[in-house]
Amino acid sequence: MRQQQTSDPATQRELVDALGELMHDAGAIAGEMAPGFGVSPTDLLALFKLDDGVPMKELASRLGCDASFVTVVTDALEKRGLVRREPSQRDRRVKNLRLTPEGAAAKERLINEIGCRMPWNTRLDADERCCFLALLKKMTGKTVTTE
Repeated sequence: MRQQQTSDPATQRELVDALGELMHDAGAIAGEMAPGFGVSPTDLLALFKLDDGVPMKELASRLGCDASFVTVVTDALEKRGLVRREPSQRDRRVKNLRLTPEGAAAKERLINEIGCRMPWNTRLDADERCCFLALLKKMTGKTVTTE
């Protein structure tokens, strides 16, 4: 088990506040972008979290919502031609969501556009972005690669 490190309460508050502000800014940016994709902000988040062949129940988990709400989101994405439902090959009762070619292109566009508009791209220089990425990877347990 990893040893918990503590810092003073003022630093903890500043870290939590700064993270909250960053998440708020990211949500606002996504909200501004959603109409350009012809979907709601929630639908845009779902598009971002979709990989190919994701069961609807798994998408609900990734979005932190009820599975019944994923049906509404899927309907909207399907109507825009971004995803399609397919029965699982292992269990016909399960529906997997597959990105259409239009959906895959929209997801790539989303990643590029949101990345360009996020504070780390607009307020940090290249060295700071590399450091920020390394810190994020360290905090999430991802492998840190050096170039």
